[in-house]
Amino acid sequence: MDTVIDTASRRRRTLDPKPATPVLFAHFVLRSSKIQPMIDWYSMVLNMHVVQRTDYICFLTYDDEHHRLGIVNLAGLKAPDAGTSGLAHVAYTFADIGALLSTWRRVKALGVAPARCIHHGPTVSIYYRDPDGNGVELQVDRYATKEATAAYFQTPEFIKNPIGVAFDPEALVRAYESGAAEDDLLAMPDGPPAAPQSAPGAQA
Repeated sequence: MDTVIDTASRRRRTLDPKPATPVLFAHFVLRSSKIQPMIDWYSMVLNMHVVQRTDYICFLTYDDEHHRLGIVNLAGLKAPDAGTSGLAHVAYTFADIGALLSTWRRVKALGVAPARCIHHGPTVSIYYRDPDGNGVELQVDRYATKEATAAYFQTPEFIKNPIGVAFDPEALVRAYESGAAEDDLLAMPDGPPAAPQSAPGAQA
């Protein structure tokens, strides 16, 4: 029997000419010659789990997205040096300062130390390097809304010091456990501006 296509019932469409923006940052993919240490590290630090793994690639996630990270398994790769352009770091936001500090304490007990800890002004950030040296930032927003956080970027304080001030997570944990108010824990500490970094995994 011939199939009759009812073209009259189709509604004609035109593509919107206005620029579209993404609705989600979905995932990123790394190449590595240390695939098992990389899987172990991201599973430990970010509580990821393996969705699927083949000899060529491993997909991991920490939420309902099908994957947040892909790691391609390639032998013989060389680590980037200070003269190599490319990605500086990726960043993950935690729900509150308690979740950030508890993650710092948990992974410290497992032997994972941060590269450095910077209060940027809009965020409180703890930076790590994965087994391949890639920079990974764990952060919490200082302000309750995205609008307030974004507004800080326009302040004289941020323009004068866009990197921020180093902080001691141990001292912040002590303040948290002694019952310090959330606003006090998130307040910008006193101190000189943190130095910029230009090496692989640099934080800015």
